[in-house]
Amino acid sequence: MLVRDAMSTVVLTIGPDHTLRQAASLMAARRIGAAVVLDPDAGAIGILTERDILNSVGRGQSPDAERAHAHTTNDVVFATPSWTLEEAAHAMAHGGFRHLIVLDGGEPTGIVSVRDIIRCWAPLRQHAPA
Repeated sequence: MLVRDAMSTVVLTIGPDHTLRQAASLMAARRIGAAVVLDPDAGAIGILTERDILNSVGRGQSPDAERAHAHTTNDVVFATPSWTLEEAAHAMAHGGFRHLIVLDGGEPTGIVSVRDIIRCWAPLRQHAPA
């Protein structure tokens, strides 16, 4: 199975100046755990995850004052739609993260998460011989 078969194609994109509260609200409304942060001025693509927001709040920072750019991971590993799920899982396990932004032609076209991979693999494992 390939990343294109598992990825979510509805990608939440936010700007670097969104507050963490705005980002959390948008993520909660869509029931997702990550947002792609696009900074058109810098030409950069990053990711903001629920863990980034949780860490900020846990440090006592205000979600109304903190901006996404201060908590965005910019050293991102990107997947392509043609990666296998095994390649994606390996990248996540090796890097210690749970989401991969999927790029096609340099543009974000999806996000694949550990949960997406498990959803694809679980039915396959149930039917495998013991």
